[in-house]
Amino acid sequence: MSLTPTVLWAQRKDTIFLTVEVAGVTEPKISFDSNNVHFEGKSANNHYKVDLELLHEIEPEKSKYTVGARNVEFLLEKKDTNAEFWGRLVKATGKVWYVKADWNKWKDEDEADEAEAFDTSNFGGMGGMGMGGMGMGGMGGMGGMGGMDFSNMNFGEGDDEEDSDDEAMPDLEGKKGDEEEEKKEEKPASS
Repeated sequence: MSLTPTVLWAQRKDTIFLTVEVAGVTEPKISFDSNNVHFEGKSANNHYKVDLELLHEIEPEKSKYTVGARNVEFLLEKKDTNAEFWGRLVKATGKVWYVKADWNKWKDEDEADEAEAFDTSNFGGMGGMGMGGMGMGGMGGMGGMGGMDFSNMNFGEGDDEEDSDDEAMPDLEGKKGDEEEEKKEEKPASS
Protein backbone atom coordinates (compact mmCIF):
# COMPACT_ATOMS: atom_id res chain seq x y z
CA MET A 1 0.00 0.00 0.00
CA SER A 2 1.26 3.46 -0.90
CA LEU A 3 1.30 6.47 1.40
CA THR A 4 0.41 9.90 0.05
CA PRO A 5 3.01 12.56 0.87
CA THR A 6 2.21 16.19 1.67
CA VAL A 7 2.66 18.48 -1.34
CA LEU A 8 3.41 22.16 -0.71
CA TRP A 9 2.95 24.68 -3.51
CA ALA A 10 3.51 28.33 -4.28
CA GLN A 11 3.46 30.32 -7.50
CA ARG A 12 4.70 33.33 -9.36
CA LYS A 13 3.31 34.75 -12.59
CA ASP A 14 5.25 32.27 -14.75
CA THR A 15 6.06 29.33 -12.43
CA ILE A 16 4.68 26.86 -9.90
CA PHE A 17 6.97 25.60 -7.13
CA LEU A 18 6.11 22.20 -5.61
CA THR A 19 7.71 20.47 -2.65
CA VAL A 20 6.91 16.80 -2.04
CA GLU A 21 7.70 16.20 1.61
CA VAL A 22 9.46 12.84 1.67
CA ALA A 23 12.94 12.64 3.18
CA GLY A 24 15.66 10.33 1.89
CA VAL A 25 13.86 9.20 -1.26
CA THR A 26 15.25 6.14 -2.97
CA GLU A 27 14.14 4.72 -6.30
CA PRO A 28 12.29 7.89 -7.37
CA LYS A 29 9.95 7.62 -10.36
CA ILE A 30 9.04 11.11 -11.48
CA SER A 31 7.23 12.24 -14.60
CA PHE A 32 5.14 15.16 -15.77
CA ASP A 33 3.31 16.23 -18.87
CA SER A 34 1.30 19.33 -19.70
CA ASN A 35 -1.46 18.54 -17.16
CA ASN A 36 -0.05 16.01 -14.69
CA VAL A 37 2.73 15.49 -12.17
CA HIS A 38 3.57 11.97 -10.96
CA PHE A 39 5.85 11.15 -8.03
CA GLU A 40 6.65 7.75 -6.63
CA GLY A 41 9.49 6.68 -4.35
CA LYS A 42 10.61 4.81 -1.24
CA SER A 43 11.75 6.19 2.09
CA ALA A 44 12.33 4.37 5.38
CA ASN A 45 10.67 1.14 4.19
CA ASN A 46 7.56 3.05 3.05
CA HIS A 47 6.31 3.50 -0.49
CA TYR A 48 5.04 6.99 -1.38
CA LYS A 49 2.98 7.96 -4.40
CA VAL A 50 1.10 11.04 -5.57
CA ASP A 51 -0.53 11.96 -8.88
CA LEU A 52 -1.59 15.56 -9.43
CA GLU A 53 -3.92 16.61 -12.22
CA LEU A 54 -3.03 20.29 -12.52
CA LEU A 55 -5.61 23.06 -12.82
CA HIS A 56 -3.91 24.55 -15.90
CA GLU A 57 -1.22 23.47 -18.35
CA ILE A 58 2.54 23.64 -17.81
CA GLU A 59 5.51 23.47 -20.19
CA PRO A 60 7.01 20.02 -19.41
CA GLU A 61 10.12 20.66 -21.54
CA LYS A 62 10.98 23.76 -19.49
CA SER A 63 10.02 22.30 -16.10
CA LYS A 64 12.55 20.75 -13.72
CA TYR A 65 12.83 18.75 -10.52
CA THR A 66 15.49 17.83 -8.01
CA VAL A 67 15.64 15.04 -5.43
CA GLY A 68 17.19 16.31 -2.20
CA ALA A 69 17.93 14.76 1.18
CA ARG A 70 14.76 16.18 2.76
CA ASN A 71 12.29 16.47 -0.11
CA VAL A 72 11.68 16.50 -3.85
CA GLU A 73 11.24 19.93 -5.42
CA PHE A 74 9.62 20.80 -8.74
CA LEU A 75 9.84 24.04 -10.69
CA LEU A 76 7.00 23.94 -13.21
CA GLU A 77 6.84 26.54 -15.98
CA LYS A 78 3.28 27.74 -16.64
CA LYS A 79 2.15 27.50 -20.26
CA ASP A 80 0.09 30.72 -20.15
CA THR A 81 2.21 33.29 -18.33
CA ASN A 82 -0.28 36.08 -19.09
CA ALA A 83 -3.17 34.39 -17.26
CA GLU A 84 -4.19 35.24 -13.72
CA PHE A 85 -2.66 33.38 -10.80
CA TRP A 86 -4.04 29.88 -10.34
CA GLY A 87 -6.81 29.75 -7.74
CA ARG A 88 -5.68 26.28 -6.70
CA LEU A 89 -3.08 23.72 -7.79
CA VAL A 90 -5.25 20.83 -8.90
CA LYS A 91 -8.41 20.43 -10.99
CA ALA A 92 -10.26 18.69 -8.17
CA THR A 93 -12.62 21.04 -6.39
CA GLY A 94 -12.96 20.97 -2.64
CA LYS A 95 -10.28 20.21 -0.08
CA VAL A 96 -7.42 18.02 -1.23
CA TRP A 97 -5.98 17.05 2.16
CA TYR A 98 -2.39 16.45 1.06
CA VAL A 99 -1.98 19.71 -0.97
CA LYS A 100 -1.11 22.78 1.09
CA ALA A 101 0.12 26.30 0.41
CA ASP A 102 3.83 26.81 1.02
CA TRP A 103 3.55 30.00 3.09
CA ASN A 104 7.35 30.37 3.20
CA LYS A 105 7.39 30.91 -0.57
CA TRP A 106 3.89 32.25 -1.17
CA LYS A 107 3.30 35.69 -2.72
CA ASP A 108 -0.14 37.04 -3.55
CA GLU A 109 -0.88 38.18 -7.06
CA ASP A 110 -0.82 41.85 -6.03
CA GLU A 111 2.70 41.33 -4.63
CA ALA A 112 3.92 39.51 -7.73
CA ASP A 113 5.61 42.56 -9.30
CA GLU A 114 7.91 43.02 -6.31
CA ALA A 115 8.26 39.30 -5.51
CA GLU A 116 11.59 37.64 -6.11
CA ALA A 117 11.69 34.67 -8.43
CA PHE A 118 11.99 31.25 -6.80
CA ASP A 119 15.50 30.17 -5.83
CA THR A 120 16.42 27.74 -8.59
CA SER A 121 20.01 27.09 -7.54
CA ASN A 122 19.09 23.53 -6.46
CA PHE A 123 17.94 22.73 -9.98
CA GLY A 124 21.30 23.27 -11.66
CA GLY A 125 21.43 24.35 -15.29
CA MET A 126 19.65 21.33 -16.72
CA GLY A 127 16.28 21.77 -18.35
CA GLY A 128 13.55 19.23 -18.74
CA MET A 129 13.58 16.33 -16.33
CA GLY A 130 17.08 17.03 -15.04
CA MET A 131 18.41 15.87 -11.73
CA GLY A 132 20.79 18.82 -11.50
CA GLY A 133 22.10 20.21 -8.27
CA MET A 134 21.74 17.36 -5.82
CA GLY A 135 23.49 19.41 -3.14
CA MET A 136 22.29 22.30 -1.01
CA GLY A 137 22.95 24.92 -3.66
CA GLY A 138 23.67 27.68 -1.20
CA MET A 139 21.21 29.73 0.76
CA GLY A 140 19.69 31.67 -2.10
CA GLY A 141 17.75 34.78 -1.16
CA MET A 142 19.41 34.94 2.25
CA GLY A 143 21.33 38.17 1.90
CA GLY A 144 24.13 38.71 4.40
CA MET A 145 24.15 41.20 7.25
CA GLY A 146 25.85 43.79 5.07
CA GLY A 147 28.73 44.98 7.23
CA MET A 148 26.72 45.22 10.46
CA ASP A 149 29.07 45.77 13.44
CA PHE A 150 27.98 43.72 16.46
CA SER A 151 31.02 44.56 18.59
CA ASN A 152 29.43 47.61 20.23
CA MET A 153 26.01 46.12 20.82
CA ASN A 154 24.95 45.27 24.35
CA PHE A 155 22.78 42.18 24.39
CA GLY A 156 21.65 42.58 28.01
CA GLU A 157 25.04 41.76 29.48
CA GLY A 158 26.14 43.81 32.48
CA ASP A 159 22.91 45.80 32.43
CA ASP A 160 22.31 47.20 35.93
CA GLU A 161 19.40 49.44 34.94
CA GLU A 162 15.87 48.32 35.75
CA ASP A 163 13.57 47.93 32.81
CA SER A 164 9.93 48.94 32.87
CA ASP A 165 9.00 45.27 32.70
CA ASP A 166 10.89 44.61 35.96
CA GLU A 167 8.23 46.46 37.98
CA ALA A 168 5.69 44.53 40.05
CA MET A 169 2.32 43.94 38.46
CA PRO A 170 -0.72 45.58 40.09
CA ASP A 171 -3.35 43.30 41.65
CA LEU A 172 -6.20 42.25 39.42
CA GLU A 173 -9.59 43.73 40.16
CA GLY A 174 -12.47 41.49 41.08
CA LYS A 175 -10.69 38.64 42.87
CA LYS A 176 -12.84 35.65 43.80
CA GLY A 177 -12.88 36.63 47.49
CA ASP A 178 -14.01 40.17 46.58
CA GLU A 179 -16.94 38.83 44.54
CA GLU A 180 -18.24 36.78 47.48
CA GLU A 181 -18.05 39.81 49.81
CA GLU A 182 -19.94 41.95 47.26
CA LYS A 183 -22.73 39.34 47.08
CA LYS A 184 -23.04 39.33 50.87
CA GLU A 185 -23.36 43.13 50.91
CA GLU A 186 -26.04 43.09 48.19
CA LYS A 187 -28.36 40.67 50.07
CA PRO A 188 -31.25 42.50 51.73
CA ALA A 189 -31.38 42.17 55.49
CA SER A 190 -34.02 39.74 56.79
CA SER A 191 -36.64 41.30 59.01
